[in-house]
Amino acid sequence: MTDAGPAAALVAALAERGETVAVAESLTGGLVVAELVGVPGASAVVRGGVVAYATPVKATVLGVDADLLAAHGAVDPEVARQMAAGVRIALAVDGVHATWGISTTGVAGPDPQDGKAVGTVFVGIADAAGAEAVELHLDGDRAAIRSAVVSELLTRLRSRLQSTE
Repeated sequence: MTDAGPAAALVAALAERGETVAVAESLTGGLVVAELVGVPGASAVVRGGVVAYATPVKATVLGVDADLLAAHGAVDPEVARQMAAGVRIALAVDGVHATWGISTTGVAGPDPQDGKAVGTVFVGIADAAGAEAVELHLDGDRAAIRSAVVSELLTRLRSRLQSTE
């Protein structure tokens, strides 16, 4: 597991606000949700996670536009936005969407994908008002890139929460 600092801070902030998070992951393969549920009390705020590692799963489970995937591949900012928005809906409880949806898609290596270099990653953050994606360029081997994505995404959502307090 990566440093529990960002995960613990995020879980605490979500709990304090009475908000929830749902996670859609591709290149991180479940590491984000694992980091979150490693924090005591996470069950109060974490809805769950979807590992949409195969590109078609992004469309069938998360509602990512299949034409977008066909035209641009999975490593794309709009894919990250749609994954984050889609997981909020997919992991609704009693008809109530998760407050936040977060997502990861990108290239951890060892080879480029969809014309994108190793270390090119998009993370998505969505709430009821809409979704955004941030492009990251990370260095290191496959494990280092995946670990950095987890930390970066959790820190970014925590910062987003702080900006809306």
